Amino acid sequence: MMGRTMRIAVVAPSNTVPTDVPPRIHALAAARYGAKAPEIVFSPQCFLSEGHFAGSDEAREDALVEAANDPAIDAVWFGRGGYGANRIAENAIARMGEAAKGKPFLGYSDGGFILAGLLAQGVGRPVHGPMTADINRAGGDEAVARSLDWLIASDTGPSDHTPVAAFNLTVFSSLIGTALQPDMTGRILMLEEVDEPMYRIDRSLFHVTGNANVRKCAGLMLGRCAPITPNVPEFGKDEVALVKHWCAASGIDYLGRADIGHDADNTVVAFR
Repeated sequence: MMGRTMRIAVVAPSNTVPTDVPPRIHALAAARYGAKAPEIVFSPQCFLSEGHFAGSDEAREDALVEAANDPAIDAVWFGRGGYGANRIAENAIARMGEAAKGKPFLGYSDGGFILAGLLAQGVGRPVHGPMTADINRAGGDEAVARSLDWLIASDTGPSDHTPVAAFNLTVFSSLIGTALQPDMTGRILMLEEVDEPMYRIDRSLFHVTGNANVRKCAGLMLGRCAPITPNVPEFGKDEVALVKHWCAASGIDYLGRADIGHDADNTVVAFR
């Protein structure tokens, strides 16, 4: 990348990106980095709409593969979350070639299906972090800048750190037992949740911690679980009590809280 402007491709593997997002992202990058601002290219696919999704499965898969395999693209950034990445992840990753191998793929939430599959197949550099649509959150400029700063620096952190991976709890629970499930042996697993009642959080933690490979992880950290959908009747325990219970039952070390979640304070976590 020496001697040329960094190019970041934005694709939408799940839901449609609002049309006000690109000008806001471009303005933020120009103001923050000036002449050193990266070129941020939104795929036309980001603005497609077909039922629930940002275009058909084929359109979303093709856009992701095109960005991954383009040697002129230095990083792939997911436009927003929602639902749908699981429908394309396995096929898309199978189509990725040499140009995708060292490339960062950054997103979270529903994008975790793709990040998990990349980790499982040893393709690219999966990174949990704020997506472009997060600019519309309160404090979203800082969230988006956090991801851009990481992408520009491409800093994976000291190599002696314990390997780590970060996911939405429901997403990670859903991909267990599929071809997208990565090897968690020796890795710290960070999990966060949003818009779920406590009983579903409990059920997902039961499923995740009951998996034989997950039980080989170096420990589990709990991100923010907010907002939580009201439980009727009142569940009687909070998310910390639940994760401690299931960690104790499964022999997984509970390592405390992680600074991740569906909010503007969501931090960047490079998988290792």
